[in-house]
Amino acid sequence: MTKVGFLTIGQSPRSDITPTFKEMFNKNIEIVERGALDALKEAQLLTVIARKEKNICVSRLRDGRSIIINKRKLLPLLQNELSKLEQEVDMVMVLSTDEFSAFTCEKPILYAHRIVTQTIAAMADQPKIGLIIPHEEQRKSMLKKWENISDEITVAIASPYDYGNFEEAAHYLKNYQVDLIVLDCMGYNEEHKELVRKESGILTILPRTLVARIVLEYL
Repeated sequence: MTKVGFLTIGQSPRSDITPTFKEMFNKNIEIVERGALDALKEAQLLTVIARKEKNICVSRLRDGRSIIINKRKLLPLLQNELSKLEQEVDMVMVLSTDEFSAFTCEKPILYAHRIVTQTIAAMADQPKIGLIIPHEEQRKSMLKKWENISDEITVAIASPYDYGNFEEAAHYLKNYQVDLIVLDCMGYNEEHKELVRKESGILTILPRTLVARIVLEYL
């Protein structure tokens, strides 16, 4: 039995994400989940919520609520949970498309944001990219993440956690005639992808299924 550790920036378990991976993985792969915010009690969550910060991450609590997190305060929490998680698994997957510098980990570790950006880079020379992201405050950091992949990036907002308007986002990107659309958050699911693809008529990339295939190939 191979054990894969899923490290999320919110709380585990991620009942909205892991079913996709379990469906794609074979029975010899076990998923072990940990979240950066797992050890925090309800009152302590207030200490990591982003207020006026520009560098934020958006994730999900185990009860389904979304949370906007101060990235600076998030990093040590992620490392702490990772240090425990790596003792239990054969490899680790950082379950976020936000850009993170390398963590300290003795086991093989894959970063979702690198898988997604480098896959798109391999598909076309400077494609016109349409991004759908959960929150307006992420715009600057997401544009920076993609700046080496394309000079033409258009951003639309639709949260996977708070009933975002995906039809509007799809039409907005269609009007800009982008070459492809990336749902740039692990929280987006297959229904979001199909809706955006149908409304826009444009190739739409879903990170969670792309990442699952890469993990499966690695294993």
